Amino acid sequence: MVLFSIPFHEITESFGAAVSCLSTSHLTDEVIRRSKRMILDTLGVGLLGTSTPVFNTVLQCSQQALENSKVWGRPGLSLPPQYAAFVNGVAVHSMDFDDTWHPATHPSGAVLPAVLALAETLPVKPSGLELLLAFSVGIEVQGRLLRFSKEAHNIPKRFHPPAVVGVMGSAAATAKLLGLPAAQSIAALAIACSSAGAPMANAATQTKPLHMGNAARGGLEATQLALLGLEGNAQILDLESGFGAFYPDYVPHPLAEVTPTSRYRWVLEDQNIAQKRFPAHLGMHWVADAAIEARAKFLDKCPNADLSQIKKITLRVPTSRYVDCPLPVSEHQARHSFQFNCCTALLDGEVTVESFSKSQMIRSALKEMLLKVQLENPQDNHSSFEKMYCEIAVETTQGEMFTARCNTFYGHWRKPLSHVDLVRKFRANASTVLSAEVVEGIIYTVDHLDTNQDCSMLWSYMHFNKHMMDRNERRSSALA
Repeated sequence: MVLFSIPFHEITESFGAAVSCLSTSHLTDEVIRRSKRMILDTLGVGLLGTSTPVFNTVLQCSQQALENSKVWGRPGLSLPPQYAAFVNGVAVHSMDFDDTWHPATHPSGAVLPAVLALAETLPVKPSGLELLLAFSVGIEVQGRLLRFSKEAHNIPKRFHPPAVVGVMGSAAATAKLLGLPAAQSIAALAIACSSAGAPMANAATQTKPLHMGNAARGGLEATQLALLGLEGNAQILDLESGFGAFYPDYVPHPLAEVTPTSRYRWVLEDQNIAQKRFPAHLGMHWVADAAIEARAKFLDKCPNADLSQIKKITLRVPTSRYVDCPLPVSEHQARHSFQFNCCTALLDGEVTVESFSKSQMIRSALKEMLLKVQLENPQDNHSSFEKMYCEIAVETTQGEMFTARCNTFYGHWRKPLSHVDLVRKFRANASTVLSAEVVEGIIYTVDHLDTNQDCSMLWSYMHFNKHMMDRNERRSSALA
């Protein structure tokens, strides 16, 4: 069933044509600047994620195959490119520290691992600008598809968006990197669509990061199959039974025609990215900022006060069942808990990577404070990362009340991290795995991607780990 009265095939054909025809000449300064910020941030959270149990589990599973592309943070270890994309994609989302877009998705984690894994295997390595183009095309396809649904503008309830649009972005990006013509690009999108979809019920579990890894892998595999001649439905984006199956209000539109001399308007130019200050669901950042402000007011008036004097905490947040977790028992639940992030911010004045460690989660002061939190869901507080807010009211045993409200947290697309703070975040994340010299090398390489003719150092840098020696290096040291 075609959803509206435009010529049959036109939507899917327009996407295939755009993926095939967009070139580096279409990239604008703003798209390049924002893409480089996204790439740097994604590499950093991915390196940090290589220390997580879920990454190690999927890595162990993927090592059963032959080797080709490098695994981040694992010197001497390579996998077939689709499996490298999978485990590196899992690393990016393993702490929920990766970027978020509007309409809601995590755009970079499904695209960058697939692009880097594929680029490493190509006989002629892409230039930095060609890498940026492939990445930007993958982001663009996600942004366009999300705009075909009003439901997609809200905090998701049914499907996890990276598993829906992310796999399509991975397919588009890798098709672009391979230079596939329009027909094969359409085939890649059609094949990828059959790998799309993952339920929100697995949010706040170890399975959620697999959604990102599967999206990266599924898109790359779809492109590899399209290259070999496999075909899918050439109207996949036009049909209610195609990509429209994921959205009940799906109303697609064809992309503008792309010519070598035309100016292309990228979604990324009009819609910036949110980049997180700590590893948790995006909604937690409103809560943390409001709680930190309320804490400051409390301690400013009562410098010597004991936080145990707090009698009641009221949070006014949107309705969202999967981030309403009063008593989290795992780090993944804690990353998706309004209550946990509120209490952590009140107790510590910040939320950090360490906040989700077992030692921090089992603190008696935290457990006691969690019991004092009540949620309210005002009707004007919409379940949308574009419109939501958080209000907090802290009542003490002495009857005093301290309130705060956060409309836009620092790191949101309306209030993006400064370049200095984004680089500081990258250094903090990457330095858990890499030496200072390699960290600075990645920063320099990403900053100069648009002028670098050889970007192979990027995936070489990502392969290092200061805590592990390469097997060859170890062998050489033993023989010395």
